Amino acid sequence: MRIVQGLESYQPESIAAVVALGAFDGIHLGHRAILGTAVTQARREKLRPLACTFDRHPMEVLQPEKAPLPITTLEERLELIAETGIETTVVIPFTRAIAAVEPEAFVKDVLIKTLGAREIVVGFNHRFGRAARGDARLLESLAGTLGFEAHIVPAFTMDGVAVSSSEIRGALQRGDLPAAARLLGRPYSIRGEVVRGAGRGRTLGFPTANVKTERPLGLPVGVYVCQMGVHAVRYQAVVNVGVRPTFGENELAVEAHLLDFVGDLYNERVTLTFLRRLREERKFPSVDALREQIALDVAAARQSP
Repeated sequence: MRIVQGLESYQPESIAAVVALGAFDGIHLGHRAILGTAVTQARREKLRPLACTFDRHPMEVLQPEKAPLPITTLEERLELIAETGIETTVVIPFTRAIAAVEPEAFVKDVLIKTLGAREIVVGFNHRFGRAARGDARLLESLAGTLGFEAHIVPAFTMDGVAVSSSEIRGALQRGDLPAAARLLGRPYSIRGEVVRGAGRGRTLGFPTANVKTERPLGLPVGVYVCQMGVHAVRYQAVVNVGVRPTFGENELAVEAHLLDFVGDLYNERVTLTFLRRLREERKFPSVDALREQIALDVAAARQSP
């Protein structure tokens, strides 16, 4: 997939496009329905499937105190978009200037004139343009006057729930990883770098990799069954997300004990895939009690499918 950073870098092509428009945070099942519609329409009409998205969530710019935690980084988002069959993704830096563009001008000047849209695909609740005035209804009304075809993708439901980024964040905040996975269409994961820690895990008999994540985790503190991806290899892992109260600390850390692994992971870039939450983090009366509980956690992780 071709990635274009900024409208000024986009080189117009001779073949018109079907443009999927959205923030697409998480690339959940609802987003995949939007992107998939663009790909299907493009193949049917012999057009180019193109996604138009934004770098930084609009709320981060307009109301940073209310901005939601991101479910994916931009890098993760682009990789997931590529999996849908989209051929080109144009990333527009979201600024106050972009937010001030009238929705009619955004459709005419950005989507049609610059990106060459003959068809535009959005989700039923997508809003765009100044004061978020642009919506599905306005897009459909502009289609007739500007000569493009509008596709409004309805809500995608799973287990009777409309799939949305906010529903996924709620599931993550509850530690309900199976629910988040159903809505995402894949297990929740996060990337990070292994950094040096205090080395206590090794003295306990359970060495850990301390992972500095690339974005906020969005999960409650606790112990989780995970998989850690290192290059092309995946290992089962027990991951503690918390402040290590038994040792009197208060800084949040992500510590992964890999099952059946021997080696050095310092400075490696890894992916943690969270499968289920085992228990809450708690303070133990002694180091021996903590060691016993970790052994039980490892045994539980081994029994996980």
